[in-house]
Amino acid sequence: MFSHGQVWAAIDALAESKDMSVSRLARNAGLDPTTFNKSKRISADGRLRWPSTESISKIIGVTDTSMEEFTAMMAGETGLGNFQSLRMAGAPLSHVYSAPRSVPLLGLAEAGAGGYFDDGGFPVGQGWDEVNFPQSDGENAYALEISGDSMMPLYRDGDTIIVAPGASVRRGDRVVVRTVQGEVMAKILARKTAKTIELESANPEHKNRSFDLSEIDWVARIIWASQ
Repeated sequence: MFSHGQVWAAIDALAESKDMSVSRLARNAGLDPTTFNKSKRISADGRLRWPSTESISKIIGVTDTSMEEFTAMMAGETGLGNFQSLRMAGAPLSHVYSAPRSVPLLGLAEAGAGGYFDDGGFPVGQGWDEVNFPQSDGENAYALEISGDSMMPLYRDGDTIIVAPGASVRRGDRVVVRTVQGEVMAKILARKTAKTIELESANPEHKNRSFDLSEIDWVARIIWASQ
């Protein structure tokens, strides 16, 4: 998945590629000039702060950058450090980043039905659509379309997330969880022990969830999102 550092580094790289400071980038996008300041990236108690999808949407809009290009800044094989020099040299995005590929797509609500996944959470069966994914890793990755607002402001209803079944997960990761009863949800992994798993909702209006591991069918890490 994209780390906290990768997301913020992509914002820095975007500003630099447009010969702007992050403050000017924020101001041009109609945001508070301090929105992307380094002091805003970690809270006083040490918790990581993530930029909102709305702020990212505004900066890619004002810089005439596509979401795919911004995502590629985080996932590009060449690394963020080479982004500006390659683009200034006139290298096309296809040379800077790995080419998109198609992955299976399913609605989050549909994912609770049987026949779409094997016991490990890997995609099987019929009825899948397809969506392009601008990253070359994750051979068994698939896409789910978000429904509901429990993960606002990270993900909105209708957003597409890319899930990597079988990938290791750790505290703080954004994950999709399917229960034995067929409930499927996108959450933040708060804690996992030998017996239980605790999940957080990004939206404070939705309750956090706790399950015995015996109640969980599978957990898959979210590695990409397209808003």
